[in-house]
Amino acid sequence: MSITPTFAVPPSFLGTERSDRAAAICVAGIPYDLGTSNRPGTRFGPAAIRQASRMLVDGDHPLDWADPTRLDLADIGDFEIAHGDIQESLAKIEAQAKGLNHLVAFGGDHTVTLPLLRALTPRTGPLALIHFDAHVDTWPDSFGQRFGHGSPFFHAIEEGLVDPRRTVQIGIRSPMQKSVHDWTAGKGVTILFAEDIHEHGPKGAAERIRSVAGDAPAYLTFDVDTLDPAFAPGTGTPEIGGLATWQAQAILRRLKGLDFRGMDVVEVSPPYDHAEITALAAATIAWEYLAVLAPR
Repeated sequence: MSITPTFAVPPSFLGTERSDRAAAICVAGIPYDLGTSNRPGTRFGPAAIRQASRMLVDGDHPLDWADPTRLDLADIGDFEIAHGDIQESLAKIEAQAKGLNHLVAFGGDHTVTLPLLRALTPRTGPLALIHFDAHVDTWPDSFGQRFGHGSPFFHAIEEGLVDPRRTVQIGIRSPMQKSVHDWTAGKGVTILFAEDIHEHGPKGAAERIRSVAGDAPAYLTFDVDTLDPAFAPGTGTPEIGGLATWQAQAILRRLKGLDFRGMDVVEVSPPYDHAEITALAAATIAWEYLAVLAPR
């Protein structure tokens, strides 16, 4: 008799049994939500994403027949954070991300992208940034907090971690001060509002992303609130009018060939989710990213 329950896979991402840091691609959870400004709960995101990924293990990608589970992939567990201490948590995240060949990270709130970029750019130089989000996240502070989930890309630009002229933000639609928009655009960031995607479609968005990123080493960060709350209710700062899951998938599938060096999926907050809708969307976005990387 099998010791594995029926319909179950190991509790890692895509059921992978490998857990060492030497893998070509490492998956790690970052159960951190100290930077959240509205509804907390993203510390539970990594576990929910892994749980939802069990739906993705029974076949190849239906368009190019890549199988992400055949990659040199390891789930190395969750990063340690310093409970209640933002600065020490960011330092710990950066230290644990350093030296990994290629990291796929599950947040956690969007603050975690900043230390991940700090860990990666000493090897790559300033990165092209492909940023899916409802919010620009370039406020100089987040509700009075210097390092919060509304400010990671203000700091990333100021610290030279990303090249703003090779940065594109997709799905933006939240309220923002005009000064924040003007600072962001003035640095050279390309902003694709959600309405741009609805009007011109995924193909047009992907073409713009490719033209902005070019051949530079690139990083993908996917805030699940770029999706409309109808498709991702389980997040802390939902904004109506967002992307449908099919739009996000269609854009990602057209980014094959970009020089990706890492990615994260953030802002999944299971306490506000229903029937794993948001967790499954996040897990599938990571699966789609791996399919972009995978050979046929």
